[in-house]
Amino acid sequence: MKIAIFGAGAMGGFIGVRLVQAGADVTFIARGTHLAAMREKGVTLRSGGESVTVRPLCTDDPAEAGPQDYVLITLKAHSLPSAAAQMVPLLGPQTAIVTGINGVPYWYFHGLEGPYRDRPVESVDPGGKLWETLHPSRAIGAVLYPAAEVVEPGVIEHTYGDRVTLGEPDGSKSARVEALSKLLIRAGLKAPVRPRIRDELWVKLWGNLAFNPLSALTGATLDTLATRGDLRTVARTMMVEAQAVAEALGVRFPIDVDKRIQGAAEVGAHKTSMLQDLERGRPMEIDALLGAVVELGQLVGKPMPACELVLTLVRERARQAGCYPAAVEHVR
Repeated sequence: MKIAIFGAGAMGGFIGVRLVQAGADVTFIARGTHLAAMREKGVTLRSGGESVTVRPLCTDDPAEAGPQDYVLITLKAHSLPSAAAQMVPLLGPQTAIVTGINGVPYWYFHGLEGPYRDRPVESVDPGGKLWETLHPSRAIGAVLYPAAEVVEPGVIEHTYGDRVTLGEPDGSKSARVEALSKLLIRAGLKAPVRPRIRDELWVKLWGNLAFNPLSALTGATLDTLATRGDLRTVARTMMVEAQAVAEALGVRFPIDVDKRIQGAAEVGAHKTSMLQDLERGRPMEIDALLGAVVELGQLVGKPMPACELVLTLVRERARQAGCYPAAVEHVR
């Protein structure tokens, strides 16, 4: 089975090494010093007190890999629109695209029954270019739970988590999603196939849409945001607003908001990815995690005053830090 990891950094590298160990033909697509190190010394994964090094094809040229059975996208969400055209050489007639990306995916409304069926989400797919280039009929949803970090070029440290939840947008247990699940399980991961993948996407997004931007605005870690009364109230208000939007779109939440907040508190003194990006001067996933949720709220007519306020503030905070475009047109 041929699998390309597009954006083979920490998360993609972790999964990619496991897939190589399971016997898959894996290509790591990356760039910069990380790519150079992987080419020279292989890809090293540290996990559970053990270290393993594999030597897959590592390249910055997708044409070198050619058409794949699966393309696993592990880029930051804001990088996808500009990278989509580069993926075309990886796409054969039956290639599936596995979207291991945080936030609302570009294919969200593909095949979804209701008045918004097959509608692009402008916040994450401006002008519908992703829909056109990476047609959602190819998409398999994925929610990635492991935590990993590139501790030095070519070296990935996996700290916790082994679940990769999969699901077809139409809820079917297709042959392609079942085959991928079996391969991931053989690679030592938990890989359940869910008939309602959007529900699972929302459970992860539910916390991210509040805690990520609030951490960027305050510098606070997850434990503080989830347990200090005033900050917890803001996060909870945002999450309740988002829940109303999701439920208007047919989502069923398996847990309540307070249990979800408690889960975040149990992670401890963790800096969210958005806060880390801000501190390092990197682009921030604002639109996929919160901008798209506000867009969906406007679509279904649900008021989101707290989310809209925090979105405005975090965009400006990111602009001031050079981590967000100076001027972007947004759906209102």
